[in-house]
Amino acid sequence: MTAENKAGPAVQTTPSRESPAQTTQVLIVGGGPVGLALAAELGRMNIDCILVDQRDGTVGFPKMNMVSSRSMEFCRRWGIAARVREVGWPDEFPLNIAFVTAMTGYELARFDYPGYAERGAMSHTPDGNRRCPQTLFDPILQARVREFASVGLQYRARLEEFTQDADGVTATIRDLDAGGTRRIRAAYLAGCDGADSLVRAAAGIEMIGNPALTHNINVFFTAAELPGWVDHGRCWANWLVGPDGQWGNIVAVDGHDKWRLSMTGFREGDVLSDAEAAARVRRAVGCDFDFEVHNALPWTRKQQVAETYRRGRVFLAGDAAHLLSPTGGFGMNTGIGDAVDLGWKLAATLDGWGGPALLDSYEAERRPIGVANVTEATRNHSKLAALPRGAAIAEDSPAGEDLRARIRETIETGGYNQEYEAEGLIVGYSYDESPVIVPDGTPCVPQTVSEYRPNTRPGARAPHAWISEDVSTLDLFGDGLTLLRTDGGGQSLADAAEDAGVPLSVHDITDPEIAALYESPLVLVRPDGHVCWRGTEPAGAAAVIATVRGAA
Repeated sequence: MTAENKAGPAVQTTPSRESPAQTTQVLIVGGGPVGLALAAELGRMNIDCILVDQRDGTVGFPKMNMVSSRSMEFCRRWGIAARVREVGWPDEFPLNIAFVTAMTGYELARFDYPGYAERGAMSHTPDGNRRCPQTLFDPILQARVREFASVGLQYRARLEEFTQDADGVTATIRDLDAGGTRRIRAAYLAGCDGADSLVRAAAGIEMIGNPALTHNINVFFTAAELPGWVDHGRCWANWLVGPDGQWGNIVAVDGHDKWRLSMTGFREGDVLSDAEAAARVRRAVGCDFDFEVHNALPWTRKQQVAETYRRGRVFLAGDAAHLLSPTGGFGMNTGIGDAVDLGWKLAATLDGWGGPALLDSYEAERRPIGVANVTEATRNHSKLAALPRGAAIAEDSPAGEDLRARIRETIETGGYNQEYEAEGLIVGYSYDESPVIVPDGTPCVPQTVSEYRPNTRPGARAPHAWISEDVSTLDLFGDGLTLLRTDGGGQSLADAAEDAGVPLSVHDITDPEIAALYESPLVLVRPDGHVCWRGTEPAGAAAVIATVRGAA
């Protein structure tokens, strides 16, 4: 570990001279969805990398079940979007949200959202969001990663310590099954190892924010169906409100027989026996019924962001960099965004066309997104905590009717639907303040949490449009820069890119509607699909290319 490790000194392992270190370009620590996403991004670009994880690669209980529109676009990039749609949420299952005193009790309010079959295609993205529990999502991503020849997956392999120098990182890995330790030498190390990140601690990086908003317990159980469907219809989520306010929710994990009851209001260290967990499930549903409890897992709701995403040749991504309330489903999806941003920049640097400032821009771009998403997730949680409460909530009385009416008004007028309608935040984020984006002097395009406004202002995600029946503009963005042009220009940019050794592909846009959507005669797009420059034939093309590749 580095000398800056604030978690205590590490035991230094003296490597054997007979056991030289295994070498790779990137060592990824952590094999959850973010680590796998980074491995997929690097593997797609033929970068040699090794992923180590102390677990065996299986997922027992899913922490997430929403793959956002932006993450689905990245899944499309990796060739797994269709598989996620196939094995994930049933197309006919509605995505309704209900607020209830119990699933067989009073309905307080609801937001109705159609199932995927009824929703159909979304105009702003080729692949809209999909519910897919981590128990199904991780294996899909893992199987895809195994197909890349440049990626090695090493499970039951735990990072013990690492040191870094001017040329790379040397990590000591313990093989948990075979025993013993070995070394891996990498040019860069990526910590995707979650909330209790050893990489973060060893790099001496602090977390900023609230480490304990609430203490909670999740109960995972199976049941053929829940009695509440009879009264309120099928819902993806049922928020539970009692005399003391909102105290939990029941969500359908897979749209079939797997369910999760998530409860707040506990103290640190609290646990539930199986019998106590079953009693809580019955309280939430409001009656006895056939079900089986599988586990009751404590967890802590946090609001934290790492003070920095980089320390030398060591980077943080996912929960190692930001911890947020699950209200909104931003956690894993923010991490996948980290992985794509970091992945293409590592690849460009290792392939020789990324300049010395390119990797510095990772934090400049992703940390503000982390802060914004953590803040929004906490805002969603705070709304729930502010619901009116009272002892009469489940009474068949005037007092009960009045209280339930006040709760309904609060929900319907207080923006409680925003948690489920966040496409502006999910797709509309921009890197306009990044040092590797060339501004064009135009004003920022206002985005709200719920409303996405497509645009090509430098920093924004390049808009989706169908070029043909199954080819999106987003499918054009590959391993290097992409120039979309409507007037046949851009030769100076192509020449400057060639002189700098930057891979660049050129695509002519002939459809007038797509040309209008892209706003400028020339639009330069990065591998991650974000616009880095736009305009007419530039007088300083070399300076544009130098800036966007981090060499200005």
